[in-house]
Amino acid sequence: MGIRKILTDKDPALHKVCKPVEVFDRKLHKLLDDMIQTLEEAQGVGLAAPQVGILRRVVIVDTGEGILELINPTMLETSGEQVGPEGCLSVPGKYGLVKRPFYAKVRAQDRDGQWYEAEAEELIARCFCHELDHLDGIVYTQVMDRFLTDKELEELE
Repeated sequence: MGIRKILTDKDPALHKVCKPVEVFDRKLHKLLDDMIQTLEEAQGVGLAAPQVGILRRVVIVDTGEGILELINPTMLETSGEQVGPEGCLSVPGKYGLVKRPFYAKVRAQDRDGQWYEAEAEELIARCFCHELDHLDGIVYTQVMDRFLTDKELEELE
């Protein structure tokens, strides 16, 4: 395993649509393992493959109860609404006010190509939406209402 460099929002790779994963092999497993280690090192909640320079539809999410690997994910259902602060490992030190669904249900494949569904609310639903946006070349700064001020950030701590 290895820690990969996380690209910043100025990198053009973050603004490209990713291709589906077609081969479920050791190379994919290494990417997933590296992404997990990179996410843990960065102390994030989610990481998409384009953030580490790989234009494939691969996402990992730390649910708090373990890592969820989403390969070729699609959003099946969303409902409700939440507005809150959102950050990104590719936009270090900044947070924006973003409206997301309160609930999200995704369909994805695991590292062996088996299909499954996952559903979440609140932070993890926000994370699903945020990371799937990355796969379509969208960074949260493109969908946020505004950046949060330093004072607003202090109040969140």
